[in-house]
Amino acid sequence: MFQPVFEVSGIEDLLDGRKDGEAGSLMAILEEVQARYRYLPKDALILISERMGVPLSQAYGVATFYNAFSLKPKGRHIINVCLGTACIVRGSRRVLERISDRLEIRPGETTEDGEFTLETVNCLGACALGPVVVVDGTYSGQMNAFKADNLLRAVIGEVEAA
Repeated sequence: MFQPVFEVSGIEDLLDGRKDGEAGSLMAILEEVQARYRYLPKDALILISERMGVPLSQAYGVATFYNAFSLKPKGRHIINVCLGTACIVRGSRRVLERISDRLEIRPGETTEDGEFTLETVNCLGACALGPVVVVDGTYSGQMNAFKADNLLRAVIGEVEAA
């Protein structure tokens, strides 16, 4: 399984200059660690808790309350498939199955190489465009299995070119 390398020195620079209990600091540091590692490593939560003088339960509580945070490593590319009612009636389950089959992962999983994470969401607020797939924040509407193949080819091509 893909596991990004976590280095203590990699977050100590984020903690330097932060005051214990400073309002908003915990969220800000967690956001920076999430951006750097694409998840919140357990050891990072422990270090942040110790250095900021907040209970580990508080750091963990924040990390698990907000959907923006993950305790599992995520891929460089996040693919969200909408499973809201409007999208489901227009075939989003077939789109999800196609993407899942092509990447050889199920929703909530990350590819072995750490490139892709497949997720589902209850609604993306773009019902008129359903089914909708979002890759790295870019919306693609009126998706079907064929278009999903093309979308994946384009994203995989970008990964290979990088």
